[in-house]
Amino acid sequence: MNARTKTSRWLGVAVISAGLGLVSGMAAGATGSGSRDVLDQPARFSERAKSSVLTAIAAAGQRLVAVGERSVVLLSDDHGRNWRQAKAVPSSVALTGVRFASESTGWAVGHSGIVLKTTDGGETWARQLEGRQAATIEQAAADAAADGSPASTRRQRDAQGLVADGADKPFLDAYFFDTQRGFVVGAYGLAFATRDGGKTWVSLVGQIDNPRSRHLYQVAAAGNALLITGEQGNLLRSTDGGQHFAALPLSYPGTLFGAVVARDEAIVVFGLRGNAFRSTDQGASWKKVDFGLPLTLTAGITLRDGRLAVVDETGRLLLSRDSGATFASLAVPKMNSATGLVQAADGALVIATQRGAVRVAPEALNPEQKK
Repeated sequence: MNARTKTSRWLGVAVISAGLGLVSGMAAGATGSGSRDVLDQPARFSERAKSSVLTAIAAAGQRLVAVGERSVVLLSDDHGRNWRQAKAVPSSVALTGVRFASESTGWAVGHSGIVLKTTDGGETWARQLEGRQAATIEQAAADAAADGSPASTRRQRDAQGLVADGADKPFLDAYFFDTQRGFVVGAYGLAFATRDGGKTWVSLVGQIDNPRSRHLYQVAAAGNALLITGEQGNLLRSTDGGQHFAALPLSYPGTLFGAVVARDEAIVVFGLRGNAFRSTDQGASWKKVDFGLPLTLTAGITLRDGRLAVVDETGRLLLSRDSGATFASLAVPKMNSATGLVQAADGALVIATQRGAVRVAPEALNPEQKK
């Protein structure tokens, strides 16, 4: 990858990250001595942490766990009403994703190729992987798979570039089947899997149909399949438990940030400028979904009552009652750029934003039931 192409791709990541409230985190993911400092420096405690830039949120049993800039990890044990910082986080890079496989065991990923694990519901975290280690693993895998073909040669060249760059590529999401098996994905098509709870990792790059090394943003389950949404219309599906991912047909060249799947397995993928598409045949064909405004759609979930919920970069909350065929905005408290959402155990919707977490009470999600 030449310097001009690399710079262009990183500018693309920077623009996307800015839209999701990650500007401060980009500096933390840069190369140089500063990267080493923030990678190894524990997260600081701050009274302002509750209003910091948050990038993702997840449920760990009854507890909610949100992550964000400078490795801030916030915990709530009252359904998102009050928050406190985690006791120990061993880095200060921007965290971009968090997932839990059980109420106690979860993973967070972020800049500098970091992967953190917790076994106590988010109170304390330990580092399992970082960018330099990941680059070395991918280089070894690329060399082992080398067969002289153009694709193989390019993979080796890209792997060598990863090693030379050091710990500067972010992971953007994680997905875990259970407390032992899962994988992480990120920029430039990076993907690594573990089968022992994160003690060891192997590269998945060679098992993903992504010849241009496009960024991979989010993983979603769709029935017995898995979907990865990514850069430049990149949409991938696995039907073998995440061992291989093949590209799905979608005639859209823009970035897809995520996917949400209805109970009847209708799939809605969404991304830049309000672009979204729906499939009712497991991804064989797609139809555009109208979200009303050209605003970037950033995250979505399926609520327990079957409705789909999606948020955008301005903090709009949109709900669908018809498996994603149509969406309508819901009046909620004004919030900054929304980056993630989760449904709390009491039914409330809790949204990660550029200035902390916002709670939408259960009754506010059903205004038609108010007297």
